Amino acid sequence: MIADDVTLGEGVEIRYPDLVNLYGCTIGGGTRIGPFVEVQRGVSIGSNCKISSHSFICTGVTIEAAVFVGHGVMFVNDKYPRATNELGTPLTDKEWGVSETTVRESAAIGSNATILGGVVLGRHSVVGAGAVVSHNVSPFAIVAGSPARVLGDIRDHHDAN
Repeated sequence: MIADDVTLGEGVEIRYPDLVNLYGCTIGGGTRIGPFVEVQRGVSIGSNCKISSHSFICTGVTIEAAVFVGHGVMFVNDKYPRATNELGTPLTDKEWGVSETTVRESAAIGSNATILGGVVLGRHSVVGAGAVVSHNVSPFAIVAGSPARVLGDIRDHHDAN
């Protein structure tokens, strides 16, 4: 379902609109969204990105231009998740805080990675498949593992411009 409050740039490609859940978000021109993707309210995705199937992009996430998000990538926006407060009653929106996450231009996130709230993935950085990212990733860094650790620099492998 694509809600009426979604802003789609020119040339956005969503091949299976009945198999996505987009609401209150902005998707830049030329971006491709795969099936079974959810993009929540307030998310901004830049132009010419690829968001692969089964990914979850929650409130508080900003993705800049030309970013690749692999299959099954999960973003988390709450550093201290709880269902109830000290009194045992469900948390209200006022009791819950969003941890902002930014994915800078031309970054790539491998399949099944988890990106915890409050981090910045630098320009041209690469997150390996299955990684759990809990800290900022420097521009051009290659990270992998759980927790994600720096393995190298993408410029050592090819010209990332």
